[in-house]
Amino acid sequence: MSIGNRVYKGRPAFNLSLLAEYEQLPTANIADQMNRIAVLGNGIKRISSPEKPIMAGYAITVKVRAGDNLMLHAALELAGPNDVIVVSNEGDRTRAIMGEIMVTYAKYDRKIGGIVLDGPIRDIDALSQMDFPLFATGANPAGPFKEGPGEVNTPIAVGGVAICPGDLIVGDADGVIVIPNQDAESLLDKAKEYSKFDASKVEAAKNGKANKSWVMKSLEAKGTEFFDHPYK
Repeated sequence: MSIGNRVYKGRPAFNLSLLAEYEQLPTANIADQMNRIAVLGNGIKRISSPEKPIMAGYAITVKVRAGDNLMLHAALELAGPNDVIVVSNEGDRTRAIMGEIMVTYAKYDRKIGGIVLDGPIRDIDALSQMDFPLFATGANPAGPFKEGPGEVNTPIAVGGVAICPGDLIVGDADGVIVIPNQDAESLLDKAKEYSKFDASKVEAAKNGKANKSWVMKSLEAKGTEFFDHPYK
C-alpha cells in the first residue's frame, strides 16, 4: 500500500435526506450543540457569494503536500452534487491551491456542493462574486504545483479539527463546522430545537424582554466583588 500517495473512491454510507435539514441551521447553533469544539479555525472564511446562505454536504477529504493540488484535481473527478471537498494543505499560505478555472469546473461540470481549503485561492475578483460555496484562508497570486504526493478520502485535520471521509460539513458566513458522520442524525433534532430557542432570544432582545438575571447570578457564584466608589 502506497501510504501518502493513494486515492480511496469509496466512503462510509450517509443519509442524503439530512442535507436539506442542515441547510436551514446556522453553524453557530450547531456549534453550541457540539460543545463548541468542532469548528474550523476562523482563518478559513467564505470567499464567494453563494445564493444559498448555508452549505451542507458530505466530506471528500484531500491531503496535499504544501502548495500542491494534484490530489485536489483527483478529488474533483470523484465529487458530485452532495459532496463538499475539504483540503488539508499542511497550513501553507505561500501558494494558491486553486483558482477560477478549477472552481468553475467544480461548479458547472461536477456540480459539487462546495469546497473548503486550508489555504489561499487566486482570481479572487471573479471568485468573490461566484454563486458557489467556497471557503479559504485568503488570496495569493502564486499558483500551485501539480506533482503530489497526497491522499483522497483518508482522515485529515484542518484548523485543529479531525475530519473523516463522509463527515457532514456545514458552512455559512460565520465559518465551517464538522459533524462526524455517525452523529449527524442524532444531532439534528437538538440543533433544530436550539435554533428555535436562539431565535426566540433574538426576538426578546428586540422587544425589551431579554432575561439577563443569569448574569448577576453567575458573577455572584464566582465571588465577584462590586464597589460603588470609583477605582483608586
